[in-house]
Amino acid sequence: MNNDSITYNDFPGDPFKEWNPADATKGASRILKWAYESYKDSVVYACSFGAEGIVLIDLISKVKKDAEIVFLDTEIHFQETYELIDKIKEKYPELQIHLKKPELTLEEQAGEYGSALWKRRPDQCCYIRKIKPLEEALSGFPAWISGLRREQSETRKDSDFVNKDERFKSIKVCPLIYWTLDDVWNYIQVNNLPYNELHDQGYPSIGCIPCTSSVKDSDDTRAGRWAGVNKTECGLHTAR
Repeated sequence: MNNDSITYNDFPGDPFKEWNPADATKGASRILKWAYESYKDSVVYACSFGAEGIVLIDLISKVKKDAEIVFLDTEIHFQETYELIDKIKEKYPELQIHLKKPELTLEEQAGEYGSALWKRRPDQCCYIRKIKPLEEALSGFPAWISGLRREQSETRKDSDFVNKDERFKSIKVCPLIYWTLDDVWNYIQVNNLPYNELHDQGYPSIGCIPCTSSVKDSDDTRAGRWAGVNKTECGLHTAR
C-alpha cells in the first residue's frame, strides 16, 4: 500500500477496531506498522513529550528509526520539557525531531492582543501558539499520529485507532487508545525510558507554564490544565 492509497476524502474507517489480548502493546505496534507501511514518509507524530509521548517515541523508533516528529514549541514550556527533548534526541539520534514555533513571538502577540492572552482568552492563545502551527506542520502530510488514550477524558473516550480528522483534514492515528495510565508507566519503567521530571512533582499532564499546575490526590490525568477555567483541551483534538 503506498501513501496515496488512503486519503482524507475516501477514508475507509478504522480497520482495527479491536486488539488481540496476546498483544502486549494493545494494538499500538500493529497500528504503527500499518501507518508507516501505508503512508511511508507522509505521516508525522505530533508529540507533547508527556508520558504517552515517550512511549510512542520508543514504539515508533522500532518501526521507523527516522520518523518525523514535531513538537509545538509555544516558547512558554517548562525548562524540564526542553531538557527532556534533548535527552530524547540523544537517545534516538536518527529520529527527525523538529520544534515548531508560532508565527508570532510572545512580544508580538502581546503587542497585537495584549499581555498574558492565556489568562483572558486562552482559546485564542492556543490557536495562535498551537493549532495554527500544527496546521502548518501537517501541511503536505495526509496522516498524523497522536498519543490520545480513551480513559484520559470524556472528549477522548470515543477515539479509534484511525480517525477522520475534521479540523486538520487528515487521518489521525491513535495507537494508545486502549492503554491505561498504569500501562504507560509500566512501559516507561520496564524500558528505562527518560521522562519529564515534573511528573514526579504532581503534574499528571504537562503543557505551557501559565496553563499547567500541580495537583494532589486526583485520578484525572488532565487535572492541572487550565485550572479555574472551563477548558480541558487546547483544541488540537476537538472539532472547529
